[in-house]
Amino acid sequence: MSRSATLAARIGQLTGLAVREARVVGAQHGYQHLMLTLSGGGRAFAKAFAAPGQDADPEPSAVPDHGAVPDRDAAGSRATAAAFAAEANGLRWLAEADAVPVPQVLAVGPEALVISMIQPGPATPEAAFGFGTDLARLHAAGADGFGAPWPGFIASLPLDNTPEAAGWPQWYAHRRLLPFLTRAVDAGALRSEDARLVEEVVDRIGSLAGPAEPPSRIHGDCWAGNVLWSGGRGWLIDPAAHGGHRETDLAMLALFGAPGLDRILAGYNDTVPLAAGWRSRIPLHQLHPLLVHACLFGASYREEVRSAARAALAI
Repeated sequence: MSRSATLAARIGQLTGLAVREARVVGAQHGYQHLMLTLSGGGRAFAKAFAAPGQDADPEPSAVPDHGAVPDRDAAGSRATAAAFAAEANGLRWLAEADAVPVPQVLAVGPEALVISMIQPGPATPEAAFGFGTDLARLHAAGADGFGAPWPGFIASLPLDNTPEAAGWPQWYAHRRLLPFLTRAVDAGALRSEDARLVEEVVDRIGSLAGPAEPPSRIHGDCWAGNVLWSGGRGWLIDPAAHGGHRETDLAMLALFGAPGLDRILAGYNDTVPLAAGWRSRIPLHQLHPLLVHACLFGASYREEVRSAARAALAI
């Protein structure tokens, strides 16, 4: 049996789907990325547990020549299962709003997640404006509270989605800023003086957060790489979805430069106007993803964390 056929059989076994062909196209965060051809000719995208040593773009010859799932420790198994479940839950929850299109979850299990394939297209000004409109509608669909009823993940790191009755500012401080600040300091990515800056933001969070808003249905990791352009619309992938603050998604789009950002913001503001002063609060909302990057990539993000904290405090 060819390696492609062996891998197809493995993914079929893990997901219960009839997979005709599977091809590894990359890997990230310990997962293989695969392009699948299903029986009947349909296309799909999958994430599956990557064997040790395959957290890079593997050649076809690097695919294990057997159908068994590689052994790994129980903690790693639980983390992978939780990450796949969180992504599937997030996609389904976002889809319920019938606003921004998202891929369909075709199968999910402890070892693999399979979603429908999105064919890439251009990020036109019209598509960007429409995406802003759709994103405003998604946020307006709302959530039961700040947080989510499932454990979250962002990249390979767990997110505490436990609700908190005190409102968004305290929820953001306790569930997003402080856990990742502690992790970054413990890893040596941030120093004690950096931590004091972020802690000052936490201490003043009530006055920095702006007008109170109800929980929005947000993507939670809405950087430009998680927006795919297809069929004249922006699609959302890889969510860290939860009930949060709508300015969080907009700040993430600005963090690494989404194409057509001005048109996205115009479409959004035409649909559901943003609160006064929202631009000045962008650094506050960017502080969490920058802390995540410090945890993942180390001290290279130290100055960006410090700059965002200072800008947040300058409101």
